[in-house]
Amino acid sequence: MPLTRIGFIGTGIMGRPMAHNLLKAGYPLTIHNRTRPRAQPLLSEGAGWADTPAETAQSSDVVITCVPDTPDVRQILMGKHGVIEAAKPGLICVDMSTISPAATKLMGAELAAKGVTLIDAPISGGEIGAIEGKLSIMMGGPKEAVEKVRPIMEVMGKAVTHCGPLAAGQMTKLANQVMVIHTIMSISEGFVFAERAGLDLQTTLDVTSAGAASSHSLRALGPKIIAGDFKPAFMVDLQMKDLRLVLEYADEVKQPLPGVALAKQLLAVLQAQGRGRDGTQALIDVIRQLGKKPS
Repeated sequence: MPLTRIGFIGTGIMGRPMAHNLLKAGYPLTIHNRTRPRAQPLLSEGAGWADTPAETAQSSDVVITCVPDTPDVRQILMGKHGVIEAAKPGLICVDMSTISPAATKLMGAELAAKGVTLIDAPISGGEIGAIEGKLSIMMGGPKEAVEKVRPIMEVMGKAVTHCGPLAAGQMTKLANQVMVIHTIMSISEGFVFAERAGLDLQTTLDVTSAGAASSHSLRALGPKIIAGDFKPAFMVDLQMKDLRLVLEYADEVKQPLPGVALAKQLLAVLQAQGRGRDGTQALIDVIRQLGKKPS
């Protein structure tokens, strides 16, 4: 039986290594990206190129999207030269972006009218997880379609979970982002407290990583903070987008999230300072600034 033909749209920080792992696993891959040069490494590895999302869909059994925000996904799937224009009945679209649950449901209904199944499958694990094929993938959609694409997902992730019907993956990812931002906030506050107390940060990291405060975020971001490395594994701009989605949905279900609202305001300081493309570990600098004495 021939391998499933995959179309992959979005070759950014996360998408490029994910697509690379699919190529390495032997899947026939056609890629599309807004800017072709960013896709060149994958083309050099043997991926085919499509000029539009519609062209991507024409040569694929499964189309995967991994792009920044809801409008990007809608344009790719439903817009001019979008997937829907060329979609054949039986096509499965897997959106691995983090976007609005409500928009996911609407697009799913529009695609279903064409005989196309939409699965939402947002991801967690950062750039390292994408490179190592160890992402957590949260899937929402019909069980039969989810099981069809599970072998593909398992190339990119170590934890592939069917969370429920369409949009359940997105809602699970938003819950994940609530927990992640609180962890980054606690790391920032803990490190700044240690600095002001005159402690050695490496020693502090070694001790806390071995105890109850340990977390993936602490182990991954702690060394970067100590080194003054603010290159993004996950950008402030993208975290702000995710927290906007969290608060929109929290408002819809009438659930106050005061900690998320505070974290979003603090991250907004970084955006105002022109640091939206820094990694989320840059939040520590905002906490540092709060403790500075007026000059």
